[in-house]
Amino acid sequence: MSAQTWEAWWRGRRDAFEEALRGLVEVNSFTDNREGGLEVGRRLRSLLAVPGVDASSVASTRYADHWVFRTAGNSRLAPVALLGHLDTVFPPGVFEGYRVDGGLRRGPGVLDMKGGLVVVAFALRGLAESFPGGLDALPPLRIVVVSDEEVGSPEGAGVIRQAIAGSAAALVFESGRAQDAIITRRKGTGAVTAIAHGKAAHAGNHHADGKNAIWALARWIDAAQRLTDYDRGVTVNVGKISGGQGKNTVPDRAEAQADIRYITRADGEALTEQLRDAAEQAGAGVPGTRLELSGGVGREPLERTAASVSLMEAYGRAAHASGLGAGEAPLIGGGSDASTSAAMGIASIDGLGPRGKGFHTVDEHIEVDTLVPKAEALARFLVSRSEPAGG
Repeated sequence: MSAQTWEAWWRGRRDAFEEALRGLVEVNSFTDNREGGLEVGRRLRSLLAVPGVDASSVASTRYADHWVFRTAGNSRLAPVALLGHLDTVFPPGVFEGYRVDGGLRRGPGVLDMKGGLVVVAFALRGLAESFPGGLDALPPLRIVVVSDEEVGSPEGAGVIRQAIAGSAAALVFESGRAQDAIITRRKGTGAVTAIAHGKAAHAGNHHADGKNAIWALARWIDAAQRLTDYDRGVTVNVGKISGGQGKNTVPDRAEAQADIRYITRADGEALTEQLRDAAEQAGAGVPGTRLELSGGVGREPLERTAASVSLMEAYGRAAHASGLGAGEAPLIGGGSDASTSAAMGIASIDGLGPRGKGFHTVDEHIEVDTLVPKAEALARFLVSRSEPAGG
């Protein structure tokens, strides 16, 4: 394969990228919009109808079906996993459509992460058409696109684990960052629900008989928030509370929902135990009440390892050759499916989709000129994995 062959394939193909992206973005695929997600899955299947790619869907009872694409590849080479998701965060009618704005393209999912799916599809199409031997000459690929990532991949994580077992590397095509910085670290995420139980009573006639669940819950909330430790990257955010029936009734029930974040799994587990201890103390502090906690550590953190740094450097060389940046991103607070692959012991990097800003907002956009070089970078990386070390 010569450099001239590569240049000839990629040159002038941005319009095809954009047509494919428009087709995905114009269909609303909010996580709970099953029909929209199914349609995006069908369109993605069409985009990946490439010689050497086998496709199968994994049925979901709640969300759209998940998709797994595989190539046979060269069996002497270690498999490579490519991960993405088709769901987005905005319900129908809130943020819709695909819009051209100079060098930007706007729309729900254009960055997070339908743009990344288009990058993967065109990288594989280019390799299938222009690389000698096609995809069969490259490492076996395990491509997983789940439909529930935006709600923590409750089903998708299992699909990923089953599909990519044995892979040597995992590349995740979430939103591309400024200067194409590569993500090697993400916080783990979890959720905790605290329910306080007390005893109802009339606030005027029998106040002394009541056991105020809201008061007990308030004590837990204060203790929980105090567990935030910015120096260690640990945060607790009690973001929703409910309880009581009216101001003249001592409340017998109250509930709080908290988001927890942590850099290491050990910190996540320790934080969960601290929250349980705080619940016991809060109940004891208001006699006659008790608190029950559910939840805890959810998505694993993506932790930086020697193997993931090596993977970043290898992908970075391909990115540089394609005219992109390749620095390392700072710690990311939000989670992704890279955490699932990393927890399996697979070297994982993230943020390899087109460059942009505004994910999870109505300002979501990409720099359209980064679509083609991002696909080329992935293709170059996969080609580099097909060659003997030092070859």
